[in-house]
Amino acid sequence: MLAWREAKRAEVLAKRPKLTEKELAKLVKELELNPKQSPFANKTNWTLRKVYEEDHALLEANFRAYINGFSKNVDDIIEHFSYRATIGTMVKNNRLAPILNQYKELALGPDQLSGLEMGYIYEELLRRFSEQSGEEAGDHFTPREVIRLMVELLEIPIPDRHFSIYDPAAGTGGMLSVAKEHLLDRAATPVERERVENLLTVHGQELSPTNYAVCQADLIIKNDQQVKIFLGNSLIPHDPRSRDPGDQWPEPKHRFNRMLSNPPFGVTWGGKDGYETETRKLETTRYRAGMPRVNDGAMLFLQTMLAKMIPFVVPPSGGSGEPAKAGTTNDGSRIAIIFNGSPLSNGDCGSGESEIRRWILEND
Repeated sequence: MLAWREAKRAEVLAKRPKLTEKELAKLVKELELNPKQSPFANKTNWTLRKVYEEDHALLEANFRAYINGFSKNVDDIIEHFSYRATIGTMVKNNRLAPILNQYKELALGPDQLSGLEMGYIYEELLRRFSEQSGEEAGDHFTPREVIRLMVELLEIPIPDRHFSIYDPAAGTGGMLSVAKEHLLDRAATPVERERVENLLTVHGQELSPTNYAVCQADLIIKNDQQVKIFLGNSLIPHDPRSRDPGDQWPEPKHRFNRMLSNPPFGVTWGGKDGYETETRKLETTRYRAGMPRVNDGAMLFLQTMLAKMIPFVVPPSGGSGEPAKAGTTNDGSRIAIIFNGSPLSNGDCGSGESEIRRWILEND
């Protein structure tokens, strides 16, 4: 924010050089609080450096004032990180002052680190901590080279009309970011880049509040208006009266040209630890191929994506009678999804998984 403020100060002064310091500060603050001028804002005059250099007896109060001064979109991120509780933990352990001292010196602004790089750092930390604790890292982290392979296999075209991409388990948004960056890299001319920016829309949903917060932070830094990620469980129907949000992109209203995902492995969706009652409300529609075992919801993610597919467009009479060529914007939908071995081989003949696989093959 500090670099942004300084740039705006210079811009305003160039147009109105006779402004007093007070008038200049007021105008810059008004610009900062205008969503059309800045993707996020802080209504206070605090910076990490100022907070640290003030009386340390007031350190926690000043830092909380700084945190509470952010615009609603940033406050949403802070809430989903449970960061206000973390401040209390840092104070209790006498870590707030040394951490502020460290970070006030680090160049972590968008001019030094892109949102994608910051998300990559976060995912790498998650991967390391998951390995140390013996947990499944697949719940968080997909290597970038794997994502790039998936994007290549999807044959996403430079759009000539509206084109949509979706991830039902978006995590920190890495797959969606790489997909869009791939298209921008392929754009050979400014006109093609403009088509990608204006015609491509990116959609996703994420259940983990922390991952959702990282993804939202990435989007704010990029100020990408064509990306929309919701917090919630994409496997269950959305009920506005429920505290737990469900699928915000329900079919048949929402269908997508391309879908890619690395859903978490071994998701328990049934029993006392799951959300079986809500999931079974879609048993005769979205999940009509069958229900997998209650301790592995991977096939539910796949069926969610299948339900949101756009049918192939068959040319009218006189055409070739063949579906549109892959890579054009009317070739229906394509899906790339990462599984471990379980959904591909689990289940005896007639079981949930086996019936789902049979249904997918029989229905092409």
